Amino acid sequence: MIRFYAPDIDKTLTLPESDSGHCCRVLRMTTGDIIEVVDGKGNSFQCRITDAHHKHTKVDIISNSVEAKHWIGRLTLAVAPTKNIDRMEWLLEKAVEIGIDRIVFLKCERSERKDIKNERILKILVSAMKQSMKASLPEFDGMVDFNKFLSEDFGTSQKFIGYCSSEYPKLQLLKEYNPGTDAVIVIGPEGDFSPNEIKNAVDNGFKCVTFGNTRLRTETAALYSLTNIHSINEYTELHKIK
Repeated sequence: MIRFYAPDIDKTLTLPESDSGHCCRVLRMTTGDIIEVVDGKGNSFQCRITDAHHKHTKVDIISNSVEAKHWIGRLTLAVAPTKNIDRMEWLLEKAVEIGIDRIVFLKCERSERKDIKNERILKILVSAMKQSMKASLPEFDGMVDFNKFLSEDFGTSQKFIGYCSSEYPKLQLLKEYNPGTDAVIVIGPEGDFSPNEIKNAVDNGFKCVTFGNTRLRTETAALYSLTNIHSINEYTELHKIK
């Protein structure tokens, strides 16, 4: 079943204009049809259309349920966006499909890109959430200054930063990550982090890690690290069951 997104569906009983248009104009659904709506907060609603309108489709809620995440822990991915925004859009889509709780775009000293279109990014996140049949939309912070991000309180999360140069010894992410724990992964810009940024990260408790023996592009490193953490957690859970 195709999913629709309405963040306040339980209060408004109305699909937003974008989803209303898709529902009525594209899919040609009409009054009486049953649809599935998610609110991006982990809730799924089975609804019956009461007024099929291309701008504001009205519904009644038949039932609702809470959909638990399929992954373990809270995962935050902070990445400096590339000059080619298409590569970042691809990354966001795949990260949502795999499973992510929070996405941050970093503004670093050597960043090629200093701004983004938040509205465009949100559309990509929503689309990926619906396509991958999830009910939770990851938090998105937009552009955040790198040093401001470092100063956040991440609680008990493990904090990792990947970079290319060699000021500090780099550890293997696969060996350093403790299965089942929350994690923050930081990936730098195309020109890498500056020495001062790396020092600030280390001073704030981030571990310098490597993602293998080859140099990876920004989006590849981000997806590689996220996939590794999911794989570690899934493998650990599988062997607990056995």
